[in-house]
Amino acid sequence: MIVRPFADTNLAVYCLDADLARRAKALSVMRARPLISVQVVNEFLAVVIRKGRLPRETAMRLARILMNRCEVVSVTRQTVEMALELGDRYQLSHWDALIVAAALAAGCDTLFSEDLQHGQVFGGQLTVVNPFH
Repeated sequence: MIVRPFADTNLAVYCLDADLARRAKALSVMRARPLISVQVVNEFLAVVIRKGRLPRETAMRLARILMNRCEVVSVTRQTVEMALELGDRYQLSHWDALIVAAALAAGCDTLFSEDLQHGQVFGGQLTVVNPFH
């Protein structure tokens, strides 16, 4: 069975980064079509619109491309319950715990993220990989 990785929001955002090295690493991860959650799509929109990086119409077009190229998993009540437990156990922010919970619920073995500790393992199955490390 092939297990696809999960990508945190920062990977999608960094695909637009002015830093060409960071952009290249982010694009490399995103070209592999990782799983993402609806949270990732919503945070992507919030970041690129709020920081004035892109006009709303462009941001929405890119969010649709992101959703078409990645498998988007839902955040359910069970995912939130798992996030509450993970946040307490590992002292994570709720938003980071929700990303970890979505990746675990989807059966992923790798979580690409800059926000969590590189090499940390959650649930005995999910390893955080910081591609910018």
